[in-house]
Parts: sequence; structure tokens; C-alpha cells
Amino acid sequence: MSRIFALVFVALTLVFGVSCSSKQKKEETTTTDVGADPSISGQAMSFDPMGSDSGKINGLETVNFDYDQATLTAAARKTLAGNANWIKTNSGMTIQVEGHCDARGSIEYNLSLGERRAKAVKNYLVSLGIDAKRMTIISYGKEKLLAQGDSEGDHARNRRANFVPLPQ
Repeated sequence: MSRIFALVFVALTLVFGVSCSSKQKKEETTTTDVGADPSISGQAMSFDPMGSDSGKINGLETVNFDYDQATLTAAARKTLAGNANWIKTNSGMTIQVEGHCDARGSIEYNLSLGERRAKAVKNYLVSLGIDAKRMTIISYGKEKLLAQGDSEGDHARNRRANFVPLPQ
């Protein structure tokens, strides 16, 4: 009887282990999917994964937005002209434009606002001669704050579009 119990226990352990292993593999493939393009997700990044927010990519800068706005300021347009030159020079890169918001407002509203910001940036870059196919957009709303404080300066730092270079 104890032999049967031991065999059943081993069999259940193996089944459970295989089940967990296949679920883990499935989760890994879905979380690494970038823009539904497997060629992007399978390559190592050669730039800081924080993109322009890191301040470590010469010629590629984050742009900021006014409170509750998705329109580009004159300063943002000037920065985007420089970013367009960087993107043209680095033709082997796809650029992911990330729209971000400050911590105020609902999750839903900020996701929508972040998307409008990313689209405004992409559309302006297209008007400067960047191929739309070389850019993807994503909104993080208020999920990836740069500054955790509650001052106006902290909020202003969080209202931004970040640029993350990805290999094509």
C-alpha cells in the first residue's frame, strides 16, 4: 500500500511540476513581446533601458508637457527636432515613445492622456521626416513616475514623453 501511495505521490509531483513549468514559459513569452514583433524582443538592447529618461543617450532627450495637456510646447518642438536628427542618424533603431503623466487623476484618464502625448510626439516626428513605421507608442499613465514627491516640480518631471531605442 505504501508503494502505491509513493508512486501516486511521485506521479502527482511530476504532473504539477510540468504544469507549473509550462505556465512559467508561457508567461515569459508574453511579457517579452514588444509591439508584437518577436525580432525586437529577442535582441539585447544597446542603450540604457530607461531611454531618454536616463540622460545617458547623447542627442535623445525626454520632452515635458504642461499640466493636463498633450500639446507640444515650443521647447518640446525644439527638443524633438534634435531627437529627429538622432533618430535619422541611428537608422537601425525603432523608437518606442512612452507617454507619461503625473500622479494626479484616475488611472483611466492618465492612460488616455499618456497615449495622446505619445501620439502628439510621434505625429510631430513624422512631420520632421521620421518614418512612422520606425516608431511605436505606449502609455504608462502614472505607473512609471520619475519623481515620487508631491511638489509641482515633481509633477512637472513626470509629465513627459520618454524615448526608448530598440533594435530593429
